[in-house]
Amino acid sequence: MTISAEMFIESASLFVLLTAELTGLFLVISYAVGYLQTKLPPERIQRILSDKHGHGYVAAGFLGAITPFCSCSTIPFLKGLLRAKAGFGTMMVFLFASPLLNPIIIGLFIVTFGPQVTLFYFVVAMSVSVLGGIILEKLGFEKYVKPQSYQEPKPSECSTDCGEKTEPVATWKKVWISTWSDFRRVLPFLLGGIAIGSLIYGFMPTEFVAHVASENNPFAVPVAAIIGIPLYIRAEAVIPLSAALTAKGMGLGAVMALIIGSAGASLTEVILLKSIFRNQMIVAFLVVILGMATGAGFLYHFLF
Repeated sequence: MTISAEMFIESASLFVLLTAELTGLFLVISYAVGYLQTKLPPERIQRILSDKHGHGYVAAGFLGAITPFCSCSTIPFLKGLLRAKAGFGTMMVFLFASPLLNPIIIGLFIVTFGPQVTLFYFVVAMSVSVLGGIILEKLGFEKYVKPQSYQEPKPSECSTDCGEKTEPVATWKKVWISTWSDFRRVLPFLLGGIAIGSLIYGFMPTEFVAHVASENNPFAVPVAAIIGIPLYIRAEAVIPLSAALTAKGMGLGAVMALIIGSAGASLTEVILLKSIFRNQMIVAFLVVILGMATGAGFLYHFLF
């Protein structure tokens, strides 16, 4: 392959465009969701997830969709739900849906792939999350939660403000501080994903991607799903990366599997889940994510 100035220009142009577009999108969506969360305190979320009726599962899925957690940051919240004695099935729905359907992913999906692909992704991820939570509860997988996961942590020596008085901060300002803090934390991942995607778009031969991961390769979808899990690519990075792979000829079914595998589970998350679940529950969790990723990929290829 001959490297030309045109390749550098294409890569640089895409990097600048995506950086401006996705940065603005991240800040706007994160602020909007952060403000919404001030109106929906954790105690109310725990009450909703304690609902044993059918609509509690669906509510858990939608609550996951408005909480911008990645797969690893969902774990501390899950521990709080366990200690609050929330329903096991609804907790699992939340665990599946939260990293897959958070507003950042949905917003990036719409901008990158359009509303039709986004709607398909949302329906599949929501449906499988709810179904997975119901099935795991009906099969009695709650017994694979480690007993210590229900125990409250010991309070620190300074659990309050230790006598220090602080000035009250306006809600809009607190939300902005939190939004900016989140943005600074994810910025390296966002820029990394955009950079890799831009380089792939500018330099990777189209023929290579089309041959390895095109819609004509029946193994492209399951391989993409499996590869996604150990990578631990954040949504902010994997979606611009996937857009570049799509532009080079990667089938959207394989792209869907890669996004679900990398956003829904990761090696890091599995390690963290080991502190909560026994091995049988870990295996069940991975089966649901891999099944969702592979099924979504093949279903998209079949329908579209």
